Amino acid sequence: MANLKYIFVSGGVISGIGKGVTTASIALLLKLSGFKVTPIKFENYLNIDAGTINPIEHGDPFLCDDGTESDMDMGSYEKFLDENMTRDNFVTMGQIYKTVIERERRFEYNGEDVEAIPHITDEIIKRINNVAKKNKADIVIIELGGTAGEYQNVFYYEASRILTLKKPGDVIHIHVSYVPTPSHLGEPKTKPTQLSVRTLNSLGIQPDFIVARSDKLLDKRRKERFALFCNMHPEAIISNPDLKNIYEIPLVLHDQMLDERILKRLKLPVKSPKLNEWKKLVQTINKPKEKTIEIAIVGKYFGTGDYQLRDSYAALFDAIDHAKWHENADVKTRWIDAQKVEKEGTKIIGNPDGIIVPIGWGERGAEGMIAAANYARERKIPYLGLCYGMQLAVVAYARNVLGWKDANTTENNPKTKHPVIDLIASQKEFMKRRAYGGTMRLGAWEAMVYPKTITYEIYNKYGALLNREGHTSERHRHRYEFNNKYVRDFEKNGMKIAARSTTEKLVEIIELPQETHPFYLGTQGHPEYKSRPQDPHPIFRSFIQACKNQ
Repeated sequence: MANLKYIFVSGGVISGIGKGVTTASIALLLKLSGFKVTPIKFENYLNIDAGTINPIEHGDPFLCDDGTESDMDMGSYEKFLDENMTRDNFVTMGQIYKTVIERERRFEYNGEDVEAIPHITDEIIKRINNVAKKNKADIVIIELGGTAGEYQNVFYYEASRILTLKKPGDVIHIHVSYVPTPSHLGEPKTKPTQLSVRTLNSLGIQPDFIVARSDKLLDKRRKERFALFCNMHPEAIISNPDLKNIYEIPLVLHDQMLDERILKRLKLPVKSPKLNEWKKLVQTINKPKEKTIEIAIVGKYFGTGDYQLRDSYAALFDAIDHAKWHENADVKTRWIDAQKVEKEGTKIIGNPDGIIVPIGWGERGAEGMIAAANYARERKIPYLGLCYGMQLAVVAYARNVLGWKDANTTENNPKTKHPVIDLIASQKEFMKRRAYGGTMRLGAWEAMVYPKTITYEIYNKYGALLNREGHTSERHRHRYEFNNKYVRDFEKNGMKIAARSTTEKLVEIIELPQETHPFYLGTQGHPEYKSRPQDPHPIFRSFIQACKNQ
């Protein structure tokens, strides 16, 4: 730990500026240069984790193998570094306050006044050092949530300032900020970032580098003016323009020698990153595709005011991208609000090449999602149901094939006579107490995939089975399950149970045989959270293939 180096990454001007992918890109460059790097994200909110936050509020919570319901940036870290993140890589202000208050209650501060400084900042620094120690890191990259100037994150900046004083030469600060180009002026304006840097200065922090997000690469004149007013050298101003895809960002940063400059600033040996495989990935992404397909996504978290929000299903869209690149296809996604399907009917779905019903909770829009699942079955359109989409496909099958018109999930109708989706016994007590946070079946669960199923063929084809017994592992985030009481009824009527959990024998994957349907699969797990740009998930690859064949 004596030689540990720290890189703080903060954001300026607007939220959603790209701190996460910038952090991930820097981490990748340093990893490919031979250093052991670990990222950690600090969030402002008082929630203990992201699990109870509406996806429209803060985007799709990213689910880790250990069950951590985290910020989407954990997904960026995993996809760039090809490493699993854990609860140690994700911290909220709620966690910090809770830990400090619990210590005070246990008299661990020996009667001291417990104050924001040093006790809150000490806990922040402790968590940074702990994740570095657990991962045996040479460099820890600390992403600070929010935007400079917000009152919620001031203690994170204080921790950065204190650590810089305690570890001179071992800490640098990178500020990711926005440089707008107003259409009526036609030139990039650096004043917003200048003011953001002034805010940092007022907190006792002078950034070592600025990563400037803008429409285009900044020219020499802009960098010089930028540097002058921000008290920096021009080479410390790094341009990060809008690109075709985020996976080009490491190459753009490397071309401006950011990785080399960071290593020199931290007094570490300068090594050239091995970027050949990454360059091949970017070439695969950018090459012209042989076919364009349309996928309709029938969900319930698209709307935010008068706008549609992609981040509500961020991991899903990423998984589609990963698969389409490797399957040589362009994908046009059409977002359909499930409530509109309820009101206007399935005619609004049209005739896409594939239909996905993704994660969801509760009754709102559920009937529209059930209708979409049945529409895909009847029209023989490739269908992929993810978690709620699997459960509601089961409901649709029960109603329209088994003839149980009242069939439902007890989440939406506790009094249904055919509860084909129901709570398992261990969850019922939690729900009585309204103990929602962290009570689900979360994280990686192993399952047995049955031979002579489409699912087995899919996992086996891409080497995704863990052993000869046919086990695999997917991440889970749900409470309700396929009711085993009805398994025989479904199997007698043509639906296959393709996988069960190795514990409790819970149904994990359902499918229809290919002689009945070209591709109809529902998974209780979330393959979208395990997909990587260089290793797309087999289920998404197979779904894209089926859509191409339509």
